[in-house]
Amino acid sequence: MGGMPMTDMPWWRWRLNVRSGLHMLSDVTFQQNVWLAGLPGYGDVTDAVYRLVEDTWLDNWSADKYVGTIFRDAQEAALVDAAVLKVLRILHEVGPDAAVPVYLQHPGWAEAVFAARQAHVALASADGDDPDVPPRTLDALTTLKRAA
Repeated sequence: MGGMPMTDMPWWRWRLNVRSGLHMLSDVTFQQNVWLAGLPGYGDVTDAVYRLVEDTWLDNWSADKYVGTIFRDAQEAALVDAAVLKVLRILHEVGPDAAVPVYLQHPGWAEAVFAARQAHVALASADGDDPDVPPRTLDALTTLKRAA
C-alpha cells in the first residue's frame, strides 16, 4: 500500500481487510461524505465490521492470536482488540442492518471511532502508509489483494 510492503506479513491479505475496515470506521469525514451520502463502492458500516472479523474471527478471540501473522506486535493487537470490541458492542445493540445514521448517532460511536483511529494509525504507520489519505474503494482493495 505504501512504503513498507504489507506482503512481509504471512497473512497480509487479512491485514489488508482489517486495515480497510478500521480505516473506514475511523474516518468521520469519510462516514459523512460516503456512508451518509450513500455513495457506492465502499460498502456500509456492516461491511467494514465484517472485514475486521470475517476471516480473522476477532469477534470470537483476541487479535493477540495473530501476532506475527496479521499483526506485527502485541501493541497492534491490543489496539485492534479495543476497536473491535467497541464497534461490535454497537453493532450488537443496533443490529447489523441498521441505517447508517443509527450507528453514527449511537452514544458510543465517537469512542468506537477513536479506538478504530488509534488502531488504523498504528497499522498504517507500521506499513509505511499515510493514515490520513481517504479510504480506498472495495474494488481498489480487491486489486491490491491480486497485485502480489
